[in-house]
Amino acid sequence: PVVSNPSEIRIDGKWDIHFVDEKSDTTRNVGVFKTDNNTVTGSVLTNAGDLRFLEGNYTDTGVQLSAFSGLSPYLIEISFRDNDNFDGQFYTTRGITKLIGVRNDQASLADPYTLTNMKPGYESLHFSLPNLDGELVSVDDNRYKDKVVIVSILGSWCPNCLDEMEYLSPWYTENKNRGVEIIGLAFERKDDLNYAKSTLSRLINKYNVDYEILFAGQLGDATVQKVLPEIDKLSSYPTTFFIDKKGKVRKIHTGFTGPATGLFYEEFKKDFNSLIDSLLLE
Repeated sequence: PVVSNPSEIRIDGKWDIHFVDEKSDTTRNVGVFKTDNNTVTGSVLTNAGDLRFLEGNYTDTGVQLSAFSGLSPYLIEISFRDNDNFDGQFYTTRGITKLIGVRNDQASLADPYTLTNMKPGYESLHFSLPNLDGELVSVDDNRYKDKVVIVSILGSWCPNCLDEMEYLSPWYTENKNRGVEIIGLAFERKDDLNYAKSTLSRLINKYNVDYEILFAGQLGDATVQKVLPEIDKLSSYPTTFFIDKKGKVRKIHTGFTGPATGLFYEEFKKDFNSLIDSLLLE
């Protein structure tokens, strides 16, 4: 039965949240929430990223949360079944997804470093793409020789990509003199460099980006395979490649846990810096 007095139940903490689609297929995600003066804030983490900053209030039956992220608003309606379980609906412009929540202080996602892989026999990326001025830039250029290189797969349409850019831009300013470079590969909604220049330039100015952003073409699996034939598949934006000084891809991180995820974001930053430090020491 639905709890009629929500004041007895608080959503604070971690939850396993199952998204159930029309075919009854489920994906497990993690919810992180807290209550402050009856206002609920938090986020839902998926292996593709997070739903950014959600905010809302308790209702007669549970909680209602919303956010406006990029081109798409989100609305989540939750009804408690008891202290440790809820049912819910996740509304987006693409439709409605059923939610099942189970309180779990140990809730976690799959390891984001295991979800994207190089094809057998491949160790390096090799691409040559135009920057926003139309000049070809390659990961094999002298600028990137003998340096640790981060390659970020992104799109201006992708909210989690913007969160990653907001993190990477000041990080690069502080660390570029250590022998590390960043290259962004942008897959956009149109196969048009002028369109890409218009959309991406606004982001570059907004986040003060000082590393190369290259136009990789129109969003789609076929384009990704043409640009990055060395990888098995691209399942999420952003996806980030960590390349050592010899040009070998050492790790691939799928998705991005942004600032809305609290301790998960702090853990990501710690792991990110530890990985870069170790690669620079080699």
